[in-house]
Amino acid sequence: MSTVVSDCFTIGSVVSTRTCYNENIEGEVLAFDPQTKMLILKCPSSSGNPKRHDVNIVNLSLVSDVQIKKEVSAMPEPPASLNLHRLNTRVRNSIETKRRLWSGFNLTLESDSTLVENVLGDKESKPYNYIRKFVERHWRDHREHGTQSNSQTLFVHK
Repeated sequence: MSTVVSDCFTIGSVVSTRTCYNENIEGEVLAFDPQTKMLILKCPSSSGNPKRHDVNIVNLSLVSDVQIKKEVSAMPEPPASLNLHRLNTRVRNSIETKRRLWSGFNLTLESDSTLVENVLGDKESKPYNYIRKFVERHWRDHREHGTQSNSQTLFVHK
């Protein structure tokens, strides 16, 4: 095995590396940054699922051996352009959904209470269960640390 450190790796080529931990990583080159000597490889999935891939980022400064197994001569097709309008819409919708889930919660906690009063929402919903667990953890920590308080109010408005 010879060490071949190229100034540039062609995207799509297959490269094999041996890390400083004596681990072999072989995969298809997705990207290479010559300034930082970072190589991104797409490898077969460690779970064995053929529909998935692992992506490894390899610092070539910490590699003892690099071999180019298969060089690609043709330039790969450029990646499909992203539909930024669609992505922005998805982000906005996701944020609005989360806001709707959390809106309307007004929680008042008394020192002896085990849960909450005046909760608006479905008791099977994720926000309700999250707050219930949060409150339970809060009171458990209070009991463990011996701090006592007569009343505390928690307001959640988003």
